[in-house]
Amino acid sequence: MKRWRLHPAADAQLSAVVVGDVLAGIGTPHLAASCLTAMHRVMPVTFCTVFGVDATGRIETVSAASSYGNTAERTAERYVAQRFDLLDPNMAWLAARKLPKRAQLWMGHQHGDEVADPAYRAACYGDVGIRERSSVLLLRPSGQRVAVSFYRSLAQPEFGETDFAVIAAHATLLADAASAHSRSATAVHEAAAPTLASRLLTLSLREREVIGHLMAGRTAKDTARALGVELSTVRTHQYRAFRRLGIRTQKELLRGAAVTAS
Repeated sequence: MKRWRLHPAADAQLSAVVVGDVLAGIGTPHLAASCLTAMHRVMPVTFCTVFGVDATGRIETVSAASSYGNTAERTAERYVAQRFDLLDPNMAWLAARKLPKRAQLWMGHQHGDEVADPAYRAACYGDVGIRERSSVLLLRPSGQRVAVSFYRSLAQPEFGETDFAVIAAHATLLADAASAHSRSATAVHEAAAPTLASRLLTLSLREREVIGHLMAGRTAKDTARALGVELSTVRTHQYRAFRRLGIRTQKELLRGAAVTAS
């Protein structure tokens, strides 16, 4: 696991197409997909993830994309639901650093077998066939922390010096896009009134299962019967989930689901 400080040249000449690809994702649900498309033009990568947290550790930005299917999106859901950001070596390292007077850019490189926590290692590397990641890391004086990461699978060659140089050349673009995304109108709205879909990611798997039945219009008694558990158990998960979601009744839950669907 390595990290080193980046000092990108202010006059770096980047392809207009690559720049356009990245900028097109700002303020949309597809920032990682835009970054992945952009980097595909200059190097082979399999996944891209963009994570941002504020000074308090609250997750501001979650975006993921892969070259095949929705594997990265499912992995990002597990990352958020199980709060792997607290175990992620990049995010934990940024959180432990003293706040700088000016924004700092870093490069990080990590192999999956270097991850200590077995659950995190399995979810983000082993289960999805990923061997390693290279990341652009941003730490702002405000305490905002951003990581834009690119992953290679076991079938691809390992990242080398040429790859690191390519990522470093685009580091400012990638970091600024991710930071701007967090400040965009869409991200600000999400921070003030997050959609039900994003809030569901904060629930435990059992709580989400119970909420899923309730969102389908079932009663707590029906849910208990379907899950094969006691009604009191369902009530407990329902109470905890409602508190996390910031709602009080099933009617509010259904109303939120309708808004999300629209």
